Amino acid sequence: MVQPHLEVADIFRDQGPAWRRTHALNLGQLKAMSAIERCRSAALGGHVLRCTQCADMQIAYNSCRNRHCPKCQGSAARRWLEDRQTELLPVAYYHVVFTLPAAVARIAYQNPTVVYNLLFKATAQTLRIIAADPKHLGVRIGMIAVLHTWGSALTHHPHLHCIVPGGGLDPDGRWKPCKNGFFLPVRVLSRLFRRLFLQQLMDLHPQLKFYGTLESLLDINQLRAYLDPVRNTEWVVYAKQPFSGPKTVLEYLSRYTHRVAISNRRIIDYDQHTVTFKWKDYRARGNQRFKTMQLTADEFIRRFLIHILPQGFHRIRHFGLFANHQRKQNLQLIRLLLGEDNTETSVPQIPEPTQQEIKPPTFVCPACGTPLVIIQTFERPYSPRGPPS
Repeated sequence: MVQPHLEVADIFRDQGPAWRRTHALNLGQLKAMSAIERCRSAALGGHVLRCTQCADMQIAYNSCRNRHCPKCQGSAARRWLEDRQTELLPVAYYHVVFTLPAAVARIAYQNPTVVYNLLFKATAQTLRIIAADPKHLGVRIGMIAVLHTWGSALTHHPHLHCIVPGGGLDPDGRWKPCKNGFFLPVRVLSRLFRRLFLQQLMDLHPQLKFYGTLESLLDINQLRAYLDPVRNTEWVVYAKQPFSGPKTVLEYLSRYTHRVAISNRRIIDYDQHTVTFKWKDYRARGNQRFKTMQLTADEFIRRFLIHILPQGFHRIRHFGLFANHQRKQNLQLIRLLLGEDNTETSVPQIPEPTQQEIKPPTFVCPACGTPLVIIQTFERPYSPRGPPS
């Protein structure tokens, strides 16, 4: 696998120390920066490897495993998908996206934990209420929701991606599918989502903090007046075409669940002062969508760090029939209703791997392709501690 010639870590190592001296960061941002800077370097320890065929020697450094590190999300996504494969149902899946308007996103910027939690809650309530309405589906549904806080240009753009099976359990406990190619009306979803979110945001006013240009919103009447314009605008909720099959769902989830604000592959150039990277302009059409952007190193770091989630915040959540405390029982029931009582055969099957594919070698010699063996392990260096005062 060809490694990107430039990485977020390169920019952090070069500019990070000066950035931290001149900017106030929270603990999560400090930890993420430190982890990304040290990822796959001698600072985290590693292994000495030797090829069993040509005796070539290699050194492999350990990963930081931080959830915001661009280099560590591939393995994390694979592990998560292995757990999710057994939970996929043999039905059509739909992708619904809920987006916060810019005025509300500014509040989320200063109150990420409160507003992002509310985004999950209001989205789940909206989908469950509309799906349970007899005018639409009249069923209980399940969903997986994934939070993204960025746009392609690293701007602050909080939105929620929801993966929802096309159907649910009706009041009699039977499985009822949705219409072919149509899940729920997005305009109805949008308006209920707007009402629920704004109503609950006002209820949460005592928990909100405001600074700078938003400081006047500490007065609840000022907050109400600030939100009045967005009460009369259409909030962006859209449903994409249904997935073509369970395997497509897995491929999609592997790209979205553990994505970070920018991948190393998108970075084109860095000259110690500016960073150039690729981005997609969704307002343009065709090939004109794909553009390049140049930011100062300071601005690039600032934009990256605004997408570091609060510590302990879960960005992937399950709701309804897929809620953690009842997911296993509900999945078994649905498979029975779909006529698949054997849980082993009910899971959407991926082609059986061969014995070599089951356990591929972790390290392979770049010269001859032979598996490498670990001959030595070295730990991360520790600074000596002084005696207690």
